[in-house]
Amino acid sequence: MRMFFAAEWHDRADRINVTNPFNGEVIDTVPRGTAADVDAAIGTLVEGAKLMRKMPSSDRCRILRKTVELIQKRSEEFAKTITLEEGKILAESRLEVSRGCETLEVSAEEAKRITGEVLPLDAAPGGAGKFGFTLRVPCGIVAAITPFNFPLNLVTHKVGPAIAAGNAVLIKPAGDTPLTALKLVECLLEAGLPPQAIACLTGPGSELGAAICTDRRVRKISFTGSYEVGTAICRMAGVKRVTMELGSNSPVIVMDDADLDRAAQLVSMSGFANAGQVCISAQRILTPRTRTADFLDALKPRVEALTTGNPLDESTKMGPMIRESDAARVENWIHEATSAGATLVTGGTRRGTLHAPTILANVSPSQRISCDELFGPAVAVTPFTDFDEALTLANGTNYGLSASIFTRDLDRALRFAREVDAGNLHINWGTQWRADFMPYGGLKDSGTGKEGPRYAIREMTEEKMVVIH
Repeated sequence: MRMFFAAEWHDRADRINVTNPFNGEVIDTVPRGTAADVDAAIGTLVEGAKLMRKMPSSDRCRILRKTVELIQKRSEEFAKTITLEEGKILAESRLEVSRGCETLEVSAEEAKRITGEVLPLDAAPGGAGKFGFTLRVPCGIVAAITPFNFPLNLVTHKVGPAIAAGNAVLIKPAGDTPLTALKLVECLLEAGLPPQAIACLTGPGSELGAAICTDRRVRKISFTGSYEVGTAICRMAGVKRVTMELGSNSPVIVMDDADLDRAAQLVSMSGFANAGQVCISAQRILTPRTRTADFLDALKPRVEALTTGNPLDESTKMGPMIRESDAARVENWIHEATSAGATLVTGGTRRGTLHAPTILANVSPSQRISCDELFGPAVAVTPFTDFDEALTLANGTNYGLSASIFTRDLDRALRFAREVDAGNLHINWGTQWRADFMPYGGLKDSGTGKEGPRYAIREMTEEKMVVIH
């Protein structure tokens, strides 16, 4: 495929292979973009931003809705592309296509709801006879820097609100999974989006990312990825708006009054979907010492039922990790934990990019598999003595994106909601759940700002104060 910028599709002699994580086969190639391409793209997007700013919200809504229709007509093509370049099983890819359409549909609705407010200026000294109101206007150019693990839905979470708000958009998709984003651009253009208002550049993140983030013509950066890269982006960005959706190592508290079968079922879903490569995957499972063995008895058969293999095979329950180096990292962390005293309950083996779904028990909170973001198919079970200790363990991390508790006690549930430092809190469910219209973002090192179309639009617009004297 080619990349799109300066209102045209562009090719380059220097191309990058896009490979299937399952078998390493090359499924396509994309151009290796350069900093010069970034400069050319932004030059055209400046003009595109002017067009978008003048475009009525009804037209922006129509373009987004038409894009949804076009994706739906190609839904199986999109799903297969996601599976081939990312590795998630087809059922998960089909769900992602459905969610991406929902995100664009909600963005289309929110395009019609961008409002300001009237302020009672007569409440201020000297304000009698004055009338004040606020206006929201587009930022101009929004840079959408997206990760590999949801190559459609996490792109739509940036592109949909940006277009709804009247901005031009520069997409920098993950190097491992650029194909789905390029197909999305095809649909946006066919739906009537001005070609000057969209760009999608493929190539090395180090070169393209630096050029994008340091360019003063980019007013807003929306990034999803690791804490380390997010920190580097913030340092480069200077005075511009940023939304950072960063890492996590989400805790699940299973209390002594919990339904253990239900908790085990939902942990097996939250911990191993997309081979654990989800920022809100359940990673740290906190259980009462008196119930840990019972919980493991309920969890182990469910995890062992997650068959791995070719993600295009409908019978496969978990596909490969994105790169063999990532699977090897998970394997190393598991070996490190067992060497330090953790117990391997099941899994722990690896074949290339396929890492077996793994449960570790008796994990110390100081071990790396508990402290850091694993981003792989393993859960670490740590026992606690009482609820106070459980809350302390849940908060014992630099991250704060998602957390959950299983309990029948309403007082415990509400205390959990008040005291655990996470942007998304789930009661009697796993950590991996998101409605695409809800406010979504983290605390602490998990990031700044919120996603969800309504909330992203706020961050992709500027507020003006108007006073009539």
